[in-house]
Amino acid sequence: MQNFKVKDILEATGGRLLCGSPETVIETISTNSNAIDRRCLFVPIIGERVDAHRFIDDAIANGAKAVLTGEHDEMDKPVPCIRVENTVTAMQEIGREYGNRMDIPKIGITGSVGKTTTKEMIACALSAGFNVFKTEGNSNSQIGVPGTLVRISSEDEIAVIEMGMSMPGEMKRLAELLTLDCAVVTNIGVSHIEALGTQDGICDEKFHIEDALVQDGCVFLNGDDEILLRHMGKLRHDAVLFGLGENNDYRAVNIVSDGERTEFDAVIAGSITYHTTLKVPGMHNVRNALVALAVADRYSVPLDRAVKALEEYGGVSMRQQISSICGVTVIDDSYNASPDSMKAGIEVLCTVKADGRRVAVLGDMLELGPDSPRYHCEVGEFISRQKVDELIVFGELAEHIANGAEINSRINIVRCDSRADINEYLMHTMHTGDAVLFKASRGMKLNECAEYFKERYGNGKNN
Repeated sequence: MQNFKVKDILEATGGRLLCGSPETVIETISTNSNAIDRRCLFVPIIGERVDAHRFIDDAIANGAKAVLTGEHDEMDKPVPCIRVENTVTAMQEIGREYGNRMDIPKIGITGSVGKTTTKEMIACALSAGFNVFKTEGNSNSQIGVPGTLVRISSEDEIAVIEMGMSMPGEMKRLAELLTLDCAVVTNIGVSHIEALGTQDGICDEKFHIEDALVQDGCVFLNGDDEILLRHMGKLRHDAVLFGLGENNDYRAVNIVSDGERTEFDAVIAGSITYHTTLKVPGMHNVRNALVALAVADRYSVPLDRAVKALEEYGGVSMRQQISSICGVTVIDDSYNASPDSMKAGIEVLCTVKADGRRVAVLGDMLELGPDSPRYHCEVGEFISRQKVDELIVFGELAEHIANGAEINSRINIVRCDSRADINEYLMHTMHTGDAVLFKASRGMKLNECAEYFKERYGNGKNN
């Protein structure tokens, strides 16, 4: 934050100063009392288990220069204390006020799957022409977005903002916090369908990102997604399509992938072609690259330079990160999972170079609602048609993946009761030339198994 003081926070939030000077300068915001940065405002959040108001004194002791409170009417502290009705709402209003002061083009990214990777690739392509600000990690929530907005600096020339939602009304609220010049919708899957009922309901909620668009803004849509195409007529702004089908404004042809890199020709407006090489595998990354080029094109970045920038993109941690451990190819895609991303991970497993077996270690996909067993079974049926040699499942829901895969008796199916069982099994069965995929929802913590294997397998082979 630049040129922002306590008096600006009071104006943005309608809060009341309980003590301290309104001239106090604020440069950063934190919701963690143990992670206080320079000239930091501490925002205590009331969570399901912990009310962070109890850590106000800790935050001050750790260097906080001001604090919000939603629970005190009187305070006598050595730093400014600001009374607000709700600390989350207040943080959002601070983000909105500061973000509006940073008058640079902003691109919003949403969708059921692939938001973070798409955000990274768009930022990469735009970097060929701009100093780009982007959301850090996947801070795309009701707290993450305002926390992102306050990090924009005067040195930034364009911003790429990731926007997520899991409940009705959340995208509409995020759209109130910023003004977008264009928006990207990656796809409509079944993530969070438990709260939103249907994929059509998810699409309607995602489309509230359009509420943030300026009058002459546009929406970039995955033109290969049937649900997005079905609802496209509801949009009030121009739509630009990207994908593999002939209906797309930015499309890919002549796609060749060896599991480690992907080459294709990006065709724009049906005529101009740019040969593109990616260091990351998968058809979903081809689409991500296409929308990255589409956004770069909108902002007049020379596409030959944008293509060259994309060639240096190396992926995101725990999202299809490919490494080799003593001759075993490890695909760490353990950050999260949905049916679509699970299938995409399997496709990558089946395209990487492997002289030995292809092994999928899969856990539960969470928050899929009452039809969750069916979605898991469909993933298993998909696996039954692929070149997977062994399937290791972990979790009650993942049992349905195993059931679906049993159609193909060639696949060896192993059921593990714990992550420790997975670790032990892999250490004794993986061999040079094999490839292994780790994929599950974040709550299953399969990243621990991926890390264990990468750290211990090589040592075990050398001992």
